Amino acid sequence: MIGLGAVAQAVHLPLLAKLSGRFTIAAVCDLSASTRDAVGSRYGIPAGRRFADAHELVAAGDLDAVAILTSGSHGALAAAAARAGLAVFCEKPLAYTLAEIDELAAEAPRLMLGYMKLYDPAVERARAVLADRPAPRSIEVIVLHPPSAPQLAHAGLLPPPEDLDPASVERLRADEAAATARALGEISPELALLYGDVLLGSIVHELAVVRSLAGGPLELDYGDVWSAQSVALNGRLPGGARVSLRWHYLEDYPAYHEEVRVHDDAGTVQLRFPTPYLLHAPTVLTIVGAEAEAERVSSVRSAAEAFERQWLAFDAFLRDGAAPRAGLAEGREDIVTCQAAARILAAREGVAVGGEAAHVARAPALATEAAA
Repeated sequence: MIGLGAVAQAVHLPLLAKLSGRFTIAAVCDLSASTRDAVGSRYGIPAGRRFADAHELVAAGDLDAVAILTSGSHGALAAAAARAGLAVFCEKPLAYTLAEIDELAAEAPRLMLGYMKLYDPAVERARAVLADRPAPRSIEVIVLHPPSAPQLAHAGLLPPPEDLDPASVERLRADEAAATARALGEISPELALLYGDVLLGSIVHELAVVRSLAGGPLELDYGDVWSAQSVALNGRLPGGARVSLRWHYLEDYPAYHEEVRVHDDAGTVQLRFPTPYLLHAPTVLTIVGAEAEAERVSSVRSAAEAFERQWLAFDAFLRDGAAPRAGLAEGREDIVTCQAAARILAAREGVAVGGEAAHVARAPALATEAAA
């Protein structure tokens, strides 16, 4: 386990401990010694298997796989793990640049990308329902994102560490800035934050759900950003369906809210997702259709945990070779889309991006279509 922050403590460590018949947490890595020791003590990890440097963990031996749960780009670390013969479970973002993806692909990694919503029973059911309905006409996505702290109050997280090495933190920031510059050129800190934290750090989950339900790739026509933390993206899918995505970070909003609505000639298929870190909280699938001359509305919900089912899928991936629902190809697709989005959003501000995004396909030089 590389990176012992909020998602590791609230979700992944407890679930892996629960699945002890399939997994053993054999080593951990974090910049904070106090966090390493607290987690190591809680999960019975020997002191000699608690690492400050991820590359030392990768080279430690006696491992089958690594889970990369750190912030920022994961491409270089995933490539190092692949070179060491390890399978990789990687949280988003997989990488910031297509060059990182190409370098990783050269290692032929056994890699699964952590898009847990693809393992949500409601998403699976929605995908099956849509396969028997007319082609989608419109897909609408809305995310209302409050601060993380209130949503994690139940998780009993460790206090924020106070023993981080300033030099190590500065080196990580420099690496992230360099990766962002390769992706977008010399840009403002605001656009860099938008690319790394919002597009690649959050909106990729919505892109993955849309792709699972209706295919892709998504070609963007329009984008806008306002109030610093509201993003709008409009696009189209190969079959002609239009996609409208609205993402808002709201400082005092009471609870996380996410809906995906797929409209077709026969009705609507809607998903409403719970707070991501609240385990076993059901996603609600609502299906609207016709029955005789009346409207028929039905709802389905399951408390089966998407994160847990994702780990079971990783187990099947390692033991049986079962294909993951998101891997290298999906990670690459999302970088293309997010770079296209960054190019459009920068153009709205009169800024021309550089780097890879200056040449990325599926994005006009300047969006002119009005927001829906």
